[in-house]
This record gives sequence, C-alpha cells and structure tokens, in this order.
Amino acid sequence: MKTMSTSLLVVKKAKWMQVGLVLAVVLFFPHQDAMAGQAPVNLGWADSFAALAGTTITSTSGGTINGNVGVWPGTTFVVGAQPVKVNGTVYLGNPIAKQAQGALTVAYNDAAGRTLNVIVSAGELGGKTLAPGLYKSAPGSFDITSVDLTLDAQGDPNAVWIFQMASTLVVGNGRQIILAGGAQACNIFWQVGSSATLGTTSVVKGNILALTAISVKTGARLDGRALARNAAVTLDANTLTKQPPPTTHIFTDQPWRLLLLHKRNM
Repeated sequence: MKTMSTSLLVVKKAKWMQVGLVLAVVLFFPHQDAMAGQAPVNLGWADSFAALAGTTITSTSGGTINGNVGVWPGTTFVVGAQPVKVNGTVYLGNPIAKQAQGALTVAYNDAAGRTLNVIVSAGELGGKTLAPGLYKSAPGSFDITSVDLTLDAQGDPNAVWIFQMASTLVVGNGRQIILAGGAQACNIFWQVGSSATLGTTSVVKGNILALTAISVKTGARLDGRALARNAAVTLDANTLTKQPPPTTHIFTDQPWRLLLLHKRNM
C-alpha cells in the first residue's frame, strides 16, 4: 500500500490553501474595469446574423457576408447580378428570422435605454480617441467624416462602447474606425434612431442596430453586424463579418482554470 509522508501532506495542503486564497480574491474582488464599465448588449437570437432586415436585403454587385442573413416580416433577398456570397444560412420570412427580429428589438431597446455614466458628445467623432463607455449624441446624430475615429480599450479586451443617437449615423467615404489597446469589434454597439450610411471604401467596426435602414456603399467593410429593424439593408460589393465572442481575462472570467493550472503543477 502506497503511503504519503507527513511533510508531503503539509506541502500539498499549503498549495491548496494558496488556490483557495487566489480564488477568493478573484471572486470577491473582480476586475475593476468590468465592474465600472458598460455591460455588452445581448443580441440573443440575432447574434448569428451578419445582416438582418425588416423588408429586404439587396446586394448590387458581389461581396461576401460572413454570417447568417435574415429578413422578417419581409421575404426578399436580392443577391445581385454578380451574386453576393453568403457564408451562413439565409432565413426569409420564417420563424427563425422572426425570432431574430424579436431579439433585435430587445437589444435595441436595451442599448437605447442605457443611462448609467452616460457621456454626452458632439456629433462629429472623427479625429477623436475614445475610451470605453456610453456615448450619447447631443445633436442626435453621429458622424465620422472629417478624419478617422480611434477606440482605445486601454488594455482591456472586454471593454464596451455603446453609442446612442436619436437619428442618423454617417461614416464618410474612406473613413475608418481604428481599434487600439485590445479593443474588439464585437463589443461595439451603434444604436441608431433612424438610418445608418457607411460611405464607399469605409471600414467600420461594431454592431449597427438601426430602427429603420442601413446602407453600405460600394466597397465598404463592416466588421460586425448590419441589423435593421423596420426597413432594408442595402449592400454593394461589401464584406460583412459577424465578430466572434470576445476573449476574456482568465483570472477574472474563468477562475475554474486556476484549479486546473495548479493541479497540473502539483
């Protein structure tokens, strides 16, 4: 029969006490940024969709949609003379598209209803570098037209941005949203009170939740989702890519891994 010496038992016990202390710190003192910042908007059944519209989705010429495509209560998807390529499933006027639109309504209302730590901002965002937070347009619209916009996560890959606007979002031709400091497109949400327009060859990051319509001009790229509640999504040789879930801090979001890591070293 194999026995363990008293000294080895003491060492083992000490190591497990260390694990307990670390887990206690993790559970009772979570990452400050996660506590102070905005929670992401839950897209629910709309999460798997790169393009979702109320009436129609129309593509003029080519392009790629990486993610599902849905229309409800409409049923029309115009793929274009040079067909847009869909790396996903198309749902037209069926219960799945309806479910996604219902989830979009809930997500839109969540984003529009946020008030905690709101930052009231001028309409033009071009030329700014913005930390994570909840931004509300003072004039009712947001524009990125003069120069590019930079979103800086300051080292936190879970950082969230929510932009609230009562009317329009306009991104100028060739303008870009630049991510810095570990920022991730999946954690950016544009709540648009009417319609969004992304100019030719622009590069936009984040999830657009529009009450009415979304127009993506020739050659523009959207790293995120084009989700329109009541009207159309219009495309022209674009690339739309729904973004994967964010990477997380192992020590703040997955404390169970600490047990595995310590067990392997014992």
